[in-house]
Amino acid sequence: MQQTQRATGMSGFLVVLIGQAVSILGSAMTRFALSIWVWQQTGEATPLALVALFSFGPTVLLSPIAGVIVDRYDRKLVMMISDLVSGLTTIILAALFFTNSLALWHLYVLAFLAGSFEAFQFPAYSSAIATMIPKEQYTRANGMLEIASNGAPIIAPAAAAALISFSSIGLVFLIDIVTFVVAVTALIFVYIPRPTETEAGKESRSSFWREANYGFEYIWKRKPLFWLQMIFFQLNFFGSLVYTLHAPYILASTNGNEGIYATVATVGSLGAVVGAITLSIWGGPKRKIYGVLVGMICTVIAGELFMGLANSVATWSLAIFASAFFVPILNGSSQALWQSKVAPDVQGRVFTVRRLIAQITSPVAMLVAGPLADLYFEPAMLPGGALASLFGPWFGTGPGSGMGVIIFCAGVLGIIVPIVAFCSPMIRNIETLLPDYTQAVEETIVVTA
Repeated sequence: MQQTQRATGMSGFLVVLIGQAVSILGSAMTRFALSIWVWQQTGEATPLALVALFSFGPTVLLSPIAGVIVDRYDRKLVMMISDLVSGLTTIILAALFFTNSLALWHLYVLAFLAGSFEAFQFPAYSSAIATMIPKEQYTRANGMLEIASNGAPIIAPAAAAALISFSSIGLVFLIDIVTFVVAVTALIFVYIPRPTETEAGKESRSSFWREANYGFEYIWKRKPLFWLQMIFFQLNFFGSLVYTLHAPYILASTNGNEGIYATVATVGSLGAVVGAITLSIWGGPKRKIYGVLVGMICTVIAGELFMGLANSVATWSLAIFASAFFVPILNGSSQALWQSKVAPDVQGRVFTVRRLIAQITSPVAMLVAGPLADLYFEPAMLPGGALASLFGPWFGTGPGSGMGVIIFCAGVLGIIVPIVAFCSPMIRNIETLLPDYTQAVEETIVVTA
């Protein structure tokens, strides 16, 4: 197929977006089905936390290497390989399940494999946007990506629960495999141009390992960007602690009721979609940093403080809807800010280090979340437990109460830093302190696309 026949610009972006939305639906259904399967097998938070850890850990640890590869090679090819490996792991899962061989350790190994290649997906997709569309469309495009990321999971829990009830999780795996094929096929029909080389790109050229270190040097020299990532460094620790405990918290509190968990998860996805649609229509605040910091504060209040105190389907749903509503505004504003400050031909290296700094605490949180709940807080919040008399009037006693205490305490600690950051001129004025990459580069990119 000739290059000129492939979708380019915003139309090409929409083709990629649709393919990814379909793939995300399949992946979300598989994650939900595996959460139910693991809980049924163990009834503990730790195995669920370990699956999350093995899946997410490699995406953070391999980030610097992924950034160099994304900047050096064809970004579309990197995206396709990442999608294909993810599909392969699901095929293996399906084969193990249908032969009655599936075990917990299989999930850990396959999650690690999929997560390793997912490390390449984020920088490839993020930097591809900057070469496909003009700068003024970044915030809206990121809002549309948030719609795709969070829209599919609205129906995923209910669809997965229905398929499991009708057949088994094996049927969910088969559907997920089909969605990966759709995502890869969509990429075939899209032209993603290589970015025009800038002065920053020329200066960064060196050996592989020297280029892997480039992102660290770039961010460290721009102190407002560095300190912004340190805010995410703190926020993501407590956020990951809470996110890891969502499934076991609700399942333990409802005696393993899959329907209630599916309902709450669906409402959360709906909140994220409403937030993403709002961002896409609105375009975000003129000062993007306000979208980041206010989004952080509102997310913590709803998703951690209120979520920890919630004790019913209605209150869980309200908390997760409100929290999820602000996440796309937070993420979309942050992404647009970085895309406007960093030249496209070095975004792979810079964005992966940016992700490493922001999310390196997440695997630590996932590692401690399960044991913290299973070994201390859950037993301590049973009737007569060490913490029951202190926290019982607020959180109740019995299964799930200990995890509610953890979630609330994470919110108390997590909200401090974004409030302090809002008072800091270096963070609050980041958009005026750091210049955008040059207009000449932007015009070249638009013509190329």
